Amino acid sequence: MTSLGLPRSAIYLDRERSQIAFNWRVLAQAEDKSIPLLERLKYLCIVGSNLDEFFEVRVASLLAQNTIDGQLAQHAAFTSMMERIDKECHALETRQYEVLNQDILPALSRKGIHLLRHTERTEAQRAWVKSYFDREVRPLLTPIGLDPAHPFPQVVNKSLNFIVSLAGKDAFGRGTAIAIVKAPRVLPRVIKIPDELTEKGQAFCLLSSVIHAHIGDLFNDREVLAYSQFRVTRDSDLWVDEDEVKNLRQALQGELQGRQFGMAVRLEVAKNCPESLSQFLLEQFSLSKDRLYAVDGPVNMVRLSELIDHVNQANLRFPAFSAKSDSKLAQKNIFDVLNKQDILLHHPFQPFQTVIDFIRTASLDPNVLAIKQTIYRTGMNSDLMESLITAARMGKEVTVVVELMARFDEEANINWADRLQRAGAQVVYGVVGLKTHAKLALVIRREEGGGLRHYAHLGTGNYHPSTTRFYTDFGLLTAHPKKAAEVNEVFIHLTGLTKPKKLEHLWLAPFFLQPKIIKAIRNEARIAREGRPGRIIAKMNALVDESVIRALYAASADGVKIDLIVRGACTLRPGVPGLSENITVRSIIGRFLEHSRIYYFRNDLQHDVYLASADWMSRNLFRRIEVAFPVLEKSLKKRIISEGLDPYLKDNQNAWVLDSDGSYERKKVRGKQKPFSAQQYLMQTLGSPESEDN
Repeated sequence: MTSLGLPRSAIYLDRERSQIAFNWRVLAQAEDKSIPLLERLKYLCIVGSNLDEFFEVRVASLLAQNTIDGQLAQHAAFTSMMERIDKECHALETRQYEVLNQDILPALSRKGIHLLRHTERTEAQRAWVKSYFDREVRPLLTPIGLDPAHPFPQVVNKSLNFIVSLAGKDAFGRGTAIAIVKAPRVLPRVIKIPDELTEKGQAFCLLSSVIHAHIGDLFNDREVLAYSQFRVTRDSDLWVDEDEVKNLRQALQGELQGRQFGMAVRLEVAKNCPESLSQFLLEQFSLSKDRLYAVDGPVNMVRLSELIDHVNQANLRFPAFSAKSDSKLAQKNIFDVLNKQDILLHHPFQPFQTVIDFIRTASLDPNVLAIKQTIYRTGMNSDLMESLITAARMGKEVTVVVELMARFDEEANINWADRLQRAGAQVVYGVVGLKTHAKLALVIRREEGGGLRHYAHLGTGNYHPSTTRFYTDFGLLTAHPKKAAEVNEVFIHLTGLTKPKKLEHLWLAPFFLQPKIIKAIRNEARIAREGRPGRIIAKMNALVDESVIRALYAASADGVKIDLIVRGACTLRPGVPGLSENITVRSIIGRFLEHSRIYYFRNDLQHDVYLASADWMSRNLFRRIEVAFPVLEKSLKKRIISEGLDPYLKDNQNAWVLDSDGSYERKKVRGKQKPFSAQQYLMQTLGSPESEDN
């Protein structure tokens, strides 16, 4: 029983099932025939990528937590949970391949885009593929016949491989019956067949199909009895004891090599893989049959995204869209503008280039003395990082807090850290045991009167120029004396490991953020108890922290009207009588990934609006460095509400409403309602009619 007097299952939804449900909503986009065809294929690939990460991180973590002395603990509750996860994931992946084979590939073929199997290729195309195999593929293949001198090889995480069953004896008279062939990772997974060999449209084939068709060529004088492609998914979380290592970067570099060979958590094979071969593979990877996924198509569906890049039919993609620049801002010195007013940026509807220009201008301005910035994700190529390097080389005091443990971006961050240090920047790696997830940049500039002034950027998203074109996020550029000074205090805390000062404006995790959120929720409850309207609207990626959920339940019971816009996992049960009847939860799945975090509290018409780097998850509130920051100007508050909240509450095209049983129902146009998509509205209202390439 919980402190609310009810069993946990009556109060909280299952986190894993909620996360899987999110992928069902993404899959629904792939099924939606009103969406351009290549975009539907992209959604299928996103589902595949999300499932990969779900197994690499979440399932791997659950298995690791329930492993004792190398053996998986057989607790009834854990076993039941894993059975539910396996059932849901099998159903999701089955439907994913049904959509691919029965809908999207036939529709692409009707549009002149043909992904051809060996049996579907013409004689001329087969001859070309054979030539391609002999010229480009066969020289890179190294078949390994298994025997005592050639044990089962190391198989890289998510790599394409083949298992082959052979008849007869090898060249040495021995009956080696099984061989493993690794597909070269340096080769493209989608191969374009020359146009002159295709009567209509464009023709492609998969590398897996090319190897399938000619795998027998690798085994002279041996009969290939059966074969199958396979792929293993491994635990990809990096485990570094930060209390023990002396140099986190060196330790992490060592761990990155091992990530490719972590504990196996899932095995994918072709649907027609003989049971004897799949069972052999399960034994090699120490997996139960529940972890086996026999798929009707390529085991590495994510790589089909390469097909999208090859196709040049613009009508099969979303209409071109580009962010609308502020021409007035481009003509002025950004520091002069910030001395008069804050600048609110809403990405991707407004360009991230403004942030890049802010840092670039600071790097070249002789009056700028110092630049400080946090880096969580920034990508392999980044103009922003190049500007920081330029600033350091010009003698400015550049401090960069690089989060080395940013999942799947560790290598890029290590490389940037090395380049920054060589340029003379001060690079620190945050606080041991806490990921630095806050999005902060600070510029310290000497003004004409001789004094120093602080200019800051605070954001809800990453400093990654590529993702800002596809993620919705807010950023605030400000020279507000107190807020900018508090940003500097956060940097002093991160670099000096000092106890942070009590901050007036910023809510800093893991010290103040969770208590401040709870206090704001309880304040709305107090207002409601006193007979005035209590109102909370919050938008985030995930809601799973139980302390926040309990506070929301209590506020609901006191009459506070609560609307939550939660893109992904949500364990709060909305609409339960006596518990949460005043709470609604919706999820928006559209063209852009909804990524912004907004907290709104009515607070007796003061309309408190906070933007944040943090979701309402325990890891964000207690195990990360996060910052929520207030938007103080009334005009900017109104913008956030009118752009970031209100449209999503009106959406009846891309919104899914969460029921108390954990199921989601897609919002539909009813009665005299007009169709309304929040993202479409924002593109039309804020975007530019110019081409995406401009």
